[in-house]
Amino acid sequence: MLVDAVFFDLFDTLLLLEDVEAYYEPCLRKMYGFLVKRGVNVSFDDFQRVYFDVRDRFYSESRESLEEPYFNVRVTQTLERLGYNFKVTDVAVAGATKSFADEFTRHVQLDKDALCVLQKLQKKYKLGLISNFGIPECGRKLLETFGLKEYFDLVVISAEVNQRKPSPKIFKNALQRLGVDASRAVFVGDMVDLDVVGPQSVGMKTILIKRRSSGEDIVAKPDMIIKSLVELLKALDDC
Repeated sequence: MLVDAVFFDLFDTLLLLEDVEAYYEPCLRKMYGFLVKRGVNVSFDDFQRVYFDVRDRFYSESRESLEEPYFNVRVTQTLERLGYNFKVTDVAVAGATKSFADEFTRHVQLDKDALCVLQKLQKKYKLGLISNFGIPECGRKLLETFGLKEYFDLVVISAEVNQRKPSPKIFKNALQRLGVDASRAVFVGDMVDLDVVGPQSVGMKTILIKRRSSGEDIVAKPDMIIKSLVELLKALDDC
């Protein structure tokens, strides 16, 4: 198979994220603290309960459409449920989102092989990134912070296009913008349902990075499985 482009997932592929139990509550507490200073007078337990209810209901209702609005929408709906009338564009809402994002960045680190691998791949392929993330500005800041931005010809973050993986639309959008045929593109990611099912639905090849055993159901078979990013170099040569 000839390969013209390699697309990557971001989190737990190029950037390693702490377990959700480790980072989510600190992020919510940071956001909550910001809002309390802006006059939101509820307990953290109530704030957290309503936030998760809003988030979970949204993902349940958008299971078919796979829409991905900005994180600000989630914040606004949480505040509405708590009796506060904020608009998505309000400075307080944007500040709350930024507070969450600032804490989130503290729980991310660069994969030790990422820069070396991207540097080598950049000489041979077009490189793209497709990430599910409701705070695009935070994602792009992380790319700059860790020195990843310069390697990518294209970056697509779900909230910017209101579609999230595994929607075929987000992959088609990226392929069209990069000017690459799906049959000559490979997607590299860590989640079967998002990073294998999605790309395969539009005709892309897939490489699953599986650093540890997991209970994830095998709903689709990737073309290859690797255990570290450095193995990607040989895997692509074998394509």
